[in-house]
Amino acid sequence: MEILELMGKRHSVRQYIKKPIEQEKRNEIDRCISEINEESGLNMQVFYDEPECFNSFMAHYGKFKNVENYIAVAGTKKEREKAGYYGEKLVLECQKLGLNTCWVAITHGKTKAKTEKGQKLLIVIALGYGETQGVPHKSKSMAELSKADENAEWFTKGMEAVCLAPTAVNQQKFLFELKNGVVTAKALMGFYSKTDLGIAKYHFEAVTGHKVK
Repeated sequence: MEILELMGKRHSVRQYIKKPIEQEKRNEIDRCISEINEESGLNMQVFYDEPECFNSFMAHYGKFKNVENYIAVAGTKKEREKAGYYGEKLVLECQKLGLNTCWVAITHGKTKAKTEKGQKLLIVIALGYGETQGVPHKSKSMAELSKADENAEWFTKGMEAVCLAPTAVNQQKFLFELKNGVVTAKALMGFYSKTDLGIAKYHFEAVTGHKVK
């Protein structure tokens, strides 16, 4: 399955069935997390068969159900964008394994994540087998999310991927620009917008192979 198709099939899922994640899939997730931590310097951790984090008032308020596995991403305050970038890389790997996910900012309880000095919990990702595959989110148009000084097919394809990127409360508070062959992107004012920008950057780079500044 091509990466753009994988992005199109992945949707946020909050309700899960009580089905344990198989050991071979756990091994693949563990391997991916180890590689990400080494490459990024983040402190990403996964917890299996741990229902307490989402057995809380906030989780019930967020309409989460049967979440017994989750990923915690820890790092410094300056690494929010990086958390989004590498977190989405892992989210898509989980989707490839037939699992469902949901980015969670505050609607969860206390995690079991351990943080190093200077680090904090940046974001949590619910993980497991969903009751459904979720539904597509509404997206702003490419014209609202980008501007370009040329009509480049690869940039258009990259923005198609950006439109598929999940964001907090579906806000899409970022702007991509193509100028003189260079792509830049910036976060606008919004809730967890730096994390969202990291997710969107990963989508763009994974599909086009072009780096975003």
